[in-house]
Amino acid sequence: MLTVKTCGTSESTFADHLAELRVSIDRRLDELLPESGNERDLIALAMRDSTLAPGKRMRPILLVLAANSLGHRGAQALELGCAVEMIHAASLVLDDMPCMDNAQLRRGRPTVHLKFGEDVAILTAIALLSRAFGVVAGIAELPAATRTQLVEVLANTVGMQGLVRGQFQDLRDGQQARSAEQIALTNTLKTGVLFGAIMDMAWLVSGATPCKRSPLQNFALELGQAFQLYDDLHDSSPDTAKDQGKDAGKSTLMALYGPEGVTLRLYEHLRKAQACLDEALGRDHQLGDFLQLIFAKVAIR
Repeated sequence: MLTVKTCGTSESTFADHLAELRVSIDRRLDELLPESGNERDLIALAMRDSTLAPGKRMRPILLVLAANSLGHRGAQALELGCAVEMIHAASLVLDDMPCMDNAQLRRGRPTVHLKFGEDVAILTAIALLSRAFGVVAGIAELPAATRTQLVEVLANTVGMQGLVRGQFQDLRDGQQARSAEQIALTNTLKTGVLFGAIMDMAWLVSGATPCKRSPLQNFALELGQAFQLYDDLHDSSPDTAKDQGKDAGKSTLMALYGPEGVTLRLYEHLRKAQACLDEALGRDHQLGDFLQLIFAKVAIR
């Protein structure tokens, strides 16, 4: 099994810290999202339903932990984390649409297009994206130049060099035979680019030195590959929180290498991710502990 070094805090203390951080994220998301005045205010309801649905809040937690490890002590990282969570929620709403993955469940609930309608789902995703950019642009405590850089990072992440291209490649090329390298590129665009944005945002908000950026970006790439492989491993496992078997018939690394081969590749990506963290942050940080929790269920089957 993967062994990740701890940062000197007890397991219970770190778990308590994560629980408190998750509560802070949910509280702030609740404040940032529009109020739903009545049951006819469907877009506001759908924005809240998709973003506040029970979840691990892995991406905003990752951003806050990374920023803190780089020396950031303000509340700006929490704001950025909430913006990232809105973008993630918007991407899931779109991914689940009938013209995309045609999913029925997300986080144990009916998908937004089933609950509110396809028209509302599309408008909800657009509203979440615009709200996310507004949150970043509105962090008055940050210099204007830094806010501009942060907005640019998010724009590149969502657009044709990021999530949009990754989803398009997955939809159009996923049914065709692909090499491992081609699949890995799609996985990077689908998953890794958002982790890259998270690391860049943590780096920018903390004012860290330029030498930190490259290992943090390499960490994000390795984490993105590992996370997608983890998702592939659990695509056909019993789990009522989301649809199963979505990848049946698609060209994935699971189809090429099988569960054991994918698990071994996953371990290798995690080892490389840990090495990148050690290069960027030294050995006294909490991101390694967080990795351990994220991938706790990995096992060769």
